[in-house]
Amino acid sequence: MISTILSTITRVLLPILLLFSVFMLIRGHQEPGGGFVGGLVASMAFALYTISTGITHARRIFPFSPNIFIVGGLFFALFSGLLSVFSGFPAFTALWSSFELPVIGPLSTPLLFDIGVYMVVFGASTAIIFTLKLKQ
Repeated sequence: MISTILSTITRVLLPILLLFSVFMLIRGHQEPGGGFVGGLVASMAFALYTISTGITHARRIFPFSPNIFIVGGLFFALFSGLLSVFSGFPAFTALWSSFELPVIGPLSTPLLFDIGVYMVVFGASTAIIFTLKLKQ
């Protein structure tokens, strides 16, 4: 049985939780948080939406395969490590650019690695959630 109150509140909470997960990703670059926690918050948002509205509605707003996020995240993490090799440093040496974004700060390879971790955790958790057989 799908609760009308829970599904209505979840539709409001989903974008807020996704925005909070991006905040955790960016904040974790300098303070506690990061890609892992941000990915868990994002997948928790989709878990809540899946539980409250059902798997068919959740699949409708999330049409991509979670495996795309897993593969993309692994690519980001590997790319962040190989950038230092191409620059003449040992693998996974942190590099910062002189270009600075207003909220995020300087672009760096640790930020790329965090984005990769975010995508892998989000994709793996979402894949697990979408394979569960939830009662409707």
